Amino acid sequence: MPATQHRTGRDRAASRPSRRSRRSRRSRPFTLWREVLTAYAAPALTAGAAGTATGQRELALAACTSIAGTSAVAAFLVGAWLRHGGRPRRWTVTAPRGVLTLVLLITTVGAAALLGWFAAQWLPAHTPIPTAPWLERLRIDLPVSAALATTIVTLRWRSTTTAPTT
Repeated sequence: MPATQHRTGRDRAASRPSRRSRRSRRSRPFTLWREVLTAYAAPALTAGAAGTATGQRELALAACTSIAGTSAVAAFLVGAWLRHGGRPRRWTVTAPRGVLTLVLLITTVGAAALLGWFAAQWLPAHTPIPTAPWLERLRIDLPVSAALATTIVTLRWRSTTTAPTT
C-alpha cells in the first residue's frame, strides 16, 4: 500500500489557488438578460439620484424612462446582434476591440440621434402631440444613453469571447 501524505486543512488551502484568483482568470459568461438589467438599473439609479440631489424633477423622471429605457433597449439590441444566436459573426470576434466598439457606437448613436430628432421635431409638427421640454430632452438623452450602453455591452461581450481558430 503506497504511503499517503497527510495534509492539514491549512496546507491544502495553501496549495490551491484562492477563489479570487480563479475568478479573475475567467470572466463571467455573457448573459443578455443580466446585461439588459444592468443597462437599465445603472443609469436609472445614477441619473435618478443626481436628479433628486439637485432638485431636477425632469431629470429624475427621465432617469427611469428615456435614459434607462434607451440604455436597456440599446443593450438588448446590441447584445442580441453580437450573440447572433449563440454563433457570433466571424468579423465581430476577429476585429480589434476598439474597431468593433467604434462601428457599433456610430451605428447606435446615429440611430438614437435620428429617433431623438424624430421625437422632438417631427412628431409635434405632424401629429397632435404638442412641443414639450421633455421631447427636446430626448435629442440628448437617447444618443448619450445608447452610446454608454453600446460601449459597455460591446466591451463586456468581447471580453467573454475568444477568436476562432482556423
